[in-house]
Amino acid sequence: MTQAAQKFKKVIRMLSDRQVLVAFSGGVDSSTLALLAKKSARRVVLLVVAADTMPQGEVEHAKTVAQELGLECRVVPFDWTSKRELSENSEERCYNCKVQLGRLWLDAAEQLGLDVVVEGTTTTEAAGTRPGERALRELGITSPFLDAGITKDEIREYARTNGLSVADRPSMACLATRFPYGTTITPHMLEMVEKVETAVRQLFGIECVRARFHNDVVRIEVPPDQMKRMLDRTDLDTLYDVARKAGFKYAALDLRGYRTGSMDE
Repeated sequence: MTQAAQKFKKVIRMLSDRQVLVAFSGGVDSSTLALLAKKSARRVVLLVVAADTMPQGEVEHAKTVAQELGLECRVVPFDWTSKRELSENSEERCYNCKVQLGRLWLDAAEQLGLDVVVEGTTTTEAAGTRPGERALRELGITSPFLDAGITKDEIREYARTNGLSVADRPSMACLATRFPYGTTITPHMLEMVEKVETAVRQLFGIECVRARFHNDVVRIEVPPDQMKRMLDRTDLDTLYDVARKAGFKYAALDLRGYRTGSMDE
């Protein structure tokens, strides 16, 4: 048995005979975690939080993946921008957000009679700036991949081996990560960045994209090896028109390309 296989066996043992609530987004991490829970837990419920910081279509996508997994799925609304401690977007935003989400998960687990809440943070993600992890530890939320030392690449390989449709799906961080700290986030501003990201996907076929908000300017990040796709003049003009109609005066392509945590730089 490979070292990676041993790690996944460890996660299965962690969840053995438990009644588990999985914080579920339909991405590769939470989907793989749900699959592992299904292998050994007594009961598994997937909980999707439908926040206004979630790109449109993500809730339906998560429900589709839940059906693929054959697991019970619940959806709860979360009015993110109405909560001042979140929408004011301080440097503690991620911590404050995870506190509220964690409490929501725990309340749902209690109502459903489940005894453990798990979420899909990996050791790869934990290497960056992750104040939300502190909140999860304080609340007693379990991160099995982190505890077992499992990386994002190992999760993708496990998902491929087990036939999960989301094995190669790009990560979809919440839209709040597109804004500089101290910028109060409104529903309209979330729509602005989402419209630009949707246009990049539709015009250039690039799934991994971030539209970073800088007041009148939107700074677009795509993987460096995919930038050439964006150099067609006609499509760039169309993208610029989308950005203008969304509410930006200028649209810029970040020459360093996509990277996680660029708003922390």
